[in-house]
Amino acid sequence: MSRSTRRVIPALAASLIFTLSAPLIAQEPAPAANQTWSQEDTLRIVKEVQQKLANLTTYGVFDWLTFGIKGKTLILRGYASRPVLKSDAENAVKKIQGIDSIDNEIEVLPLSPMDDRIRAAVYNNIYTQPSLRKYNANQGSIGRAIGPGAGIALAAGGITNTPPMGYHAIHIIVKNGNVTLYGVVLNQSDSAIAGMQANSTPGTFSVDNDLIVQGSAAKPKAAK
Repeated sequence: MSRSTRRVIPALAASLIFTLSAPLIAQEPAPAANQTWSQEDTLRIVKEVQQKLANLTTYGVFDWLTFGIKGKTLILRGYASRPVLKSDAENAVKKIQGIDSIDNEIEVLPLSPMDDRIRAAVYNNIYTQPSLRKYNANQGSIGRAIGPGAGIALAAGGITNTPPMGYHAIHIIVKNGNVTLYGVVLNQSDSAIAGMQANSTPGTFSVDNDLIVQGSAAKPKAAK
């Protein structure tokens, strides 16, 4: 991987991983002027929220966080493979100056040995692909990602308790055997390869490829 690619991927992911939920904001009544932030405060708060969430040690490849705003309320959304991430995310942002309240809608994914096996298998299928290794700081499989001595049992079950370390551009969300890929990649080919690798993983019931390609608009998602 070239130096330029190493620089582009983290910067690109940082700008897209935490996005303002446009459908959510658009459907809310316009609050009074004194109930909203100024443009300057909005930019500051968005940047601080991005930084706070990105620095969470409990946020990993099997989680996905987004946020939106309604008036002076920050709305947290996404998926957490462990309950601690939901509370950690809220605690990280609630003291940011200007935020009046937090609406924490992060969904905690069910505890499931089957889903953990799928997480490990999809991770290996995606991140061992030569064209996709550049999106993984560990440049390899689950065993390499969680450190020396990682056994097959750890990789096959309970992986949410010891998730892969380091930066990952492609996030893998698994719920009741259904897989969704979130994140950002450099081109459509990489997105297609990641989707095919997830689809070829035994045990998956369905695969939703919501990866964003650099330079393209985010895929529209219906508000919950």
